[in-house]
Amino acid sequence: MDDRPILVLGSTGYVGGRLVPLLLERGHKVRAAGRSVDKILSRPWGNNPNVEAVQADMHDADSLTKAAHGCRAAFYLVHSMSRPNRDFAAQERDAAYNMIQAATITGLERIIYLGGLGEDLDDQPLSKHLLSRAEVGRILSLGPAKVTTLRAAQIIGSGSSSFEMIRYLADRLPVMLAPKWVRTKTQPISIRNVLSYLAGCLENPKTAGLTLDIGGPDVLTYTELFELYAEVADLPKRHVIALPFLSPRLSAFWVSLITPVPMTLVRSLIDGLRNEVTCRSHDIRELLPQELLSCREAIRRALEKTEHQKVETCLFDVGSACMPEWAGANDPGYAGGTRYEMGYTARLQGDPAKVWETVKRIGGEQGWYYGDPLWRLRGFIDRMLAGPGMARGRPKGDNSHVGDALDFWRIIASDKGRRLLLKAEMRLPGEALLEFKLNTQWENAVDVSMTAKFLPRGLAGILYWWAMYPFHVVLFTNMIENISKQAGTHVYDGPRRIR
Repeated sequence: MDDRPILVLGSTGYVGGRLVPLLLERGHKVRAAGRSVDKILSRPWGNNPNVEAVQADMHDADSLTKAAHGCRAAFYLVHSMSRPNRDFAAQERDAAYNMIQAATITGLERIIYLGGLGEDLDDQPLSKHLLSRAEVGRILSLGPAKVTTLRAAQIIGSGSSSFEMIRYLADRLPVMLAPKWVRTKTQPISIRNVLSYLAGCLENPKTAGLTLDIGGPDVLTYTELFELYAEVADLPKRHVIALPFLSPRLSAFWVSLITPVPMTLVRSLIDGLRNEVTCRSHDIRELLPQELLSCREAIRRALEKTEHQKVETCLFDVGSACMPEWAGANDPGYAGGTRYEMGYTARLQGDPAKVWETVKRIGGEQGWYYGDPLWRLRGFIDRMLAGPGMARGRPKGDNSHVGDALDFWRIIASDKGRRLLLKAEMRLPGEALLEFKLNTQWENAVDVSMTAKFLPRGLAGILYWWAMYPFHVVLFTNMIENISKQAGTHVYDGPRRIR
């Protein structure tokens, strides 16, 4: 076997996070690339001796070239659909051109790209999302590397955006009003089969340079897919009423309210649902034969993993865990623009380990230790503004890692017993961080601090900070006191304002 590593772009995403351990299992060396090395290292496979974690940004050609140097093949598993307020098609185009530049400079032999099914027809043009996916494949093929493009419809697996959208809608709505696209035919495929095809393409040189459709054995409408889910989940029969006047934009709005799938992603997914996405050829079944799971079996397995909390990756894994440059700047305020910071600290008498255990459990079902109705109201407002809101919750159990979503935050640093740093992903007129710090003074005393940092965007950001300021004062002081109570300690000194 060739000893050169395999580059996986999107290694901490939904598909990439499951492909890496499969490649390792098959004996390959992997170079896992992402914007945050800490996020890669925090994955269960991050410290495997056959994994090399490297920093790479798809929009930074130099970092991408460095990541590809010495690799023989690359998996291209990235997309820009979930980025708000951006032209994702232009972002995808830029990333693809950077990729072929890196492939040219480094002599990369192969690229395996996971795209989308669908044909651009006169009477039914492709959605912007599917057009962009197809364009990326064409751009990648302009370079010297031989490109294998796998075109897939909905991927059914625990934590996938398509599955979670179906699951939440069917679980919560006995009757669904939907646009006429619910009669469109689709050919879903199990995540297990997708991963097998991806790894198989790497190991079968006959797939180099080919565009191959991948799909499961079942072709059905979205109405039938909802009904099948309800049957497998042992729910009462779900009724789907197709309305010709219900627009995709309106559908995306109410779907994002009912499900935790981000609005930016929902819009792209629903826009693409009007196109029939079925396999035009089945050549891959001869090149890479495997047992294809039926849609019923794929749903059943996904539900089992969800119920037993064994979801390896999920749609919420997509997101930057990088520290904002402004947060680490030591320049005076007037040099880098207006930056705000406020916080409170208190000295707690008790076991520091229990204090840390309490802090790291924050969010999700546990709540925020004070003012949960206010947090939920802020989450509801965020959902109205197409943000994530509080629907994502927190990772199951106490084992949260760098890169994990936490309500409308994302963990970007977690130093055991000392520090938890969260970056806001709610819709804001600026960028925000929330930091918890623990500083053990002696065996049974620990200083706990909470600090909010904010970089406003224009006048709206400045007004937002001062409007929220009184709430921060009340929340922070009471949160510290309640953390102390939950940890079985008592407040020895404070809370007091950090100067």
